[in-house]
Amino acid sequence: MKIMSLGAISRSLFFFGSIIALLMTVSPHAMTDETELAEEASIEETIVTASLLGNLDVATSGTVEVLGKDALTDSATLGLGDALDRFLGLSVTDFGAAVSRPTIRGLTGDRVKVLTNGVVNRDVSGLGADHEIDVDLFNVEQIEVIRGPASLLYTNGAIGGIINIVDNTIAQTDLTESETSVGIETQSVNDGEVKFFSHQSNIAGFNVFASYRDAKFKNFEIPAGAVLHAEDMHSEDEDEHEDEHEDEHEDEEHHESAVGYLDNSDYSKETKRFGISRVEDWGHVGLSYTQSEGTYGVPFHGEEAHEDEDEDEAHDEHEGERIFAFTEAENMNLEGSFDFGDGLLKGITYRFRDSDYTLTEDHAEEEAHDDHDADEEHEEEEEHDAHGGPTFFTNEAQEFSAVLDFSNDVLVQKVAIEFASEETSIVGDEAFMSPASSDEFTLGYFASREIGGFDVDFGVRNDWIDRSGSVTEDEHEEHDEEEEAEHEEEAELEYFNLDESVTSFGLQISRQLDNNFSSTLNLSSVEKTPAAVELFMNGAHLATARYEIGNPNLETEHSKNAELTLNYAGDNLFGSITVFNNNIDNYIYLQDETEDEHEEHDDDHAGLTLANYMQQDAELTGFEFEIGTVFTIAEGDLTLSYGRDSVSAEFSNGGNVPRINPNRNLYRAGYQRGSFDLEVLLKDVEKQSDTASYEDTTAGYSMLNVTASNYFDLPAGVRLNVSVFSRNLLDEVARNHSSFVKNEVPLPGKSYGLKFNAVF
Repeated sequence: MKIMSLGAISRSLFFFGSIIALLMTVSPHAMTDETELAEEASIEETIVTASLLGNLDVATSGTVEVLGKDALTDSATLGLGDALDRFLGLSVTDFGAAVSRPTIRGLTGDRVKVLTNGVVNRDVSGLGADHEIDVDLFNVEQIEVIRGPASLLYTNGAIGGIINIVDNTIAQTDLTESETSVGIETQSVNDGEVKFFSHQSNIAGFNVFASYRDAKFKNFEIPAGAVLHAEDMHSEDEDEHEDEHEDEHEDEEHHESAVGYLDNSDYSKETKRFGISRVEDWGHVGLSYTQSEGTYGVPFHGEEAHEDEDEDEAHDEHEGERIFAFTEAENMNLEGSFDFGDGLLKGITYRFRDSDYTLTEDHAEEEAHDDHDADEEHEEEEEHDAHGGPTFFTNEAQEFSAVLDFSNDVLVQKVAIEFASEETSIVGDEAFMSPASSDEFTLGYFASREIGGFDVDFGVRNDWIDRSGSVTEDEHEEHDEEEEAEHEEEAELEYFNLDESVTSFGLQISRQLDNNFSSTLNLSSVEKTPAAVELFMNGAHLATARYEIGNPNLETEHSKNAELTLNYAGDNLFGSITVFNNNIDNYIYLQDETEDEHEEHDDDHAGLTLANYMQQDAELTGFEFEIGTVFTIAEGDLTLSYGRDSVSAEFSNGGNVPRINPNRNLYRAGYQRGSFDLEVLLKDVEKQSDTASYEDTTAGYSMLNVTASNYFDLPAGVRLNVSVFSRNLLDEVARNHSSFVKNEVPLPGKSYGLKFNAVF
């Protein structure tokens, strides 16, 4: 377990000391003994909707976090991971502005399930680190985050946790009034512009919802010297100065790295949502349709070196190219419920979703620009065939779930049935995996009751997983052009089928100890089958500059997870601490070859780093801690808090698990008075030196974000919300250790933004 450095302690004392000193000069009698202030500020009761046990009333704790509608409305438009890394235990793995993946307690990928209205989101984000998670965060009611063992009560295989995005596209209760919202947002770091509209009303007994958002962000600015990619740090002028002094050469490299923006970091997306529902005494039924199109640049893309060129020549061959991804998604949803009254079967809730997602990755000639602005529309791209055409990533999926309620006066008990079918494929010049299909069937039992002052929740589920795919045999033999064509035509496919039955169970015991203290114990045993890429990957994955090899013989992961949370609220103070231990048998990870191995096998993998999916037992331990207090200042409430999260991940036979995010300290100051809200958040991310043998150390950084908002009541019943926000005010060079491209794709620099939202 790491201890805070002296520098971090000094910064903490200075930060809080300065604020407290200032407050004492403003109001020497600022402290109040009203317990309600702390409760209202941080431990509000919230409703979590995704649980198979039904809507749960929970307090903000180490297990559950809820990001509400107001916070999302006030803040900048961000990716999913960036929007959530304000919470303890959550961090982000990124690949530029478009790709922002959440990480929970060091776990990411398919160990963290992303849901929309309780149904797993199915796109192609699992097929590449450069692929976005296709979710729309505009006009959602809340985002629910469940960490650790409690995730079993929400979906299958989520060893790390779940994230559920809740919107009101299919209203489950009748809308009582019509509401229309229009707005616009600007961001300085990327010349971003967002326009949005939504409407909801009840028309002739039907609840109707519609929303539209159009977001365009150009290449984002980065601090000087942020890019560390070796090729990008060399300029064309270096050829003319090969004989100059080494110090002068280093100066040139520094100057070249001081670009003010990151090429191909632009992002645009247009999303439409429509929904209609009917609510009656017997329950409700509704339909919704979501359609989105987007284009984003790929800010890093490795290149294969051919036999007659070295790696530098391979990179130079594609200089001046724009590499981009174009996405299209359509989702149809049917949702409803039936209330049967007081019989044995009390009711049924059901959901069905049909998803069709396509991502097209392509290359285009970079047009001449007077500045660094990227093309805004996919149609403006000038395609060429330097790589033999585009690469298509597709996912077609259908998912159905039903929950049968057999509850009685003393016991909440439900049976869940789920079925999902998923077809994924990669076709084109840069395809690195053959098509794969997955069928999942789940049968689960979940129960909840109060026993002697303890609230006990229990769940057990069995998942039958049938996953099929193939691997192309590749012996890396040399061929001339004719032989190569014959070789490709005659390439043999070896087919594999994973047919597993896995069982998981979880137990949650919570108790209100007194008026101030509560505790929660979570225990789980969760089995997760390998993902398709872990099984069938076999080729050059240029987005990570690796030649990745899956293993069809990988075994099922088995997580034995335990966590204990203590909460306190009262006497002007609030706080919580969670400690957890997660033992994962057969933990699957991507292992890079060493530099010596790379030199020996360089010709076999076209200059790319060979990376194999491996597995061995691993243990992840850590904690999340927060403490805070509330003051009354000038008729408003000022909340100060300090939080820290830490995770340590080691293999059972020694060595660190790769790509684990470092420890963080979160300092927060919030002020609320009437309709005015202000939040200052300083994230002190420490240096990550607990690395695998093939990883580089990642430097720490401090990220200072400020958001202020105010509501204004205008004539004709219009309510105008104005928010001003800034991110990375210190203009720090920052990079995420868990990112495959942390050196080449740093986080954005200093940014300011303004958002107007009018509600009629």
